[in-house]
Amino acid sequence: GIYILIAVGAVMMFVGFLGCYGAIQESQCLLGTFFTCLVILFACEVAAGIWGFVNKDQIAKDVKQFYDQALQQALMGESDSNNAKAVVKTFHETLDCCGSDIVTAAFTPVWRDDLCRKDALKSFFENANCHKKIDELFSGKLYLIGIAAVVVAVIMIFEMILSMVLCCGIRNSSVY
Repeated sequence: GIYILIAVGAVMMFVGFLGCYGAIQESQCLLGTFFTCLVILFACEVAAGIWGFVNKDQIAKDVKQFYDQALQQALMGESDSNNAKAVVKTFHETLDCCGSDIVTAAFTPVWRDDLCRKDALKSFFENANCHKKIDELFSGKLYLIGIAAVVVAVIMIFEMILSMVLCCGIRNSSVY
């Protein structure tokens, strides 16, 4: 997962460099390449968004499985250098939950205070297990993800329009 994020970041940095350097040098070739890269990235984002919407149940299942594995590693781990502990704490703080089911949610704060900072009795009565919260995130908060995707799409469309306007402006300008 982390390697994919690093690769996407590197590609985005390269594309941004193409656009910036092409605008500074007033190069039609670099701006055309920038536009082409933006079109390809836009198509990939639209395809990923459609795929994610169609397969949201599978994605939620995979996220729950990932959480369960991290929780198991964090509960069995003995050292603080454990990455699973940081992942579990991030889930707990972000989703305001603790544990993967009712029993774990009720008793994890009692014997692992470093993972859950909630009151055990309050956690038991609220039934705030992370599986339930992950399901709520993918079913109830899907519109927020959609709004973010639309905002990114609009920004990318403006980038494409402006890069083409700049490219055409460079082509039509007189050389002195």
